[in-house]
Amino acid sequence: MKNNLRKLRKEKGITQIALQMQTGIEQALISKFESGERVPPTDTLMRLAEFYGVSMDYIMCRTDNPEVNK
Repeated sequence: MKNNLRKLRKEKGITQIALQMQTGIEQALISKFESGERVPPTDTLMRLAEFYGVSMDYIMCRTDNPEVNK
């Protein structure tokens, strides 16, 4: 999961601080999620998936397909 979170943020061209400002998720937590130190709770995963426009399964590395199933 940590690799996809960092990858998504870098692809969007934003810093952890910018992500915090746009999602309300604390920068310290973002850092821990990206490093694999902590696993985001479900509500945070949903917020990140919505922000990035990808599925929660993609963030959690359960699929290589970032598309959201509709």
